[in-house]
Amino acid sequence: MDLLDRLLAHDAWTTTRIVERCRELTDEQLDHEFDFGPRTLRRTLRHVIRNMEVWSDLMAGRPARAEGDDRSVAALNGRLQRAAADLARVAREVADRDGWDELWVDTLDDPPAEKTYGGAIAHVITHSMHHRAQLLDMLRRLGLRDLPEGDVLSWEHRKPSS
Repeated sequence: MDLLDRLLAHDAWTTTRIVERCRELTDEQLDHEFDFGPRTLRRTLRHVIRNMEVWSDLMAGRPARAEGDDRSVAALNGRLQRAAADLARVAREVADRDGWDELWVDTLDDPPAEKTYGGAIAHVITHSMHHRAQLLDMLRRLGLRDLPEGDVLSWEHRKPSS
């Protein structure tokens, strides 16, 4: 497994573990306000997934898809699985052509701006990591224990064999 596939698989697997732990919570807990990040578990999850969707769409030259009104944990998990697979496809196409430094136009910037594929893919992965740390802190504050560590080496040790 190359570094890109390792980072993307870790990102999807770890975020999925967090979503799965959210099944243990009530709607009130999912919407409990914290004083950091997007402020609730549900908003933070939606933000992470939306980021993956929009950046994948933009890098693929597609209009950004409409955001669904998915409030259930099951719906968020389905959306995450689709977004992670789409991001992996887009990133793999870039890697296969060694297009890391190629420019594309981010049409959502005002005015539209050029970005590199490598920078955008790195941004999505590190953005997810940043917000996963917030999600883990929120879960801890709500009393959940035995949460994933979240780092790549722990994932590599715990992940199912390929």
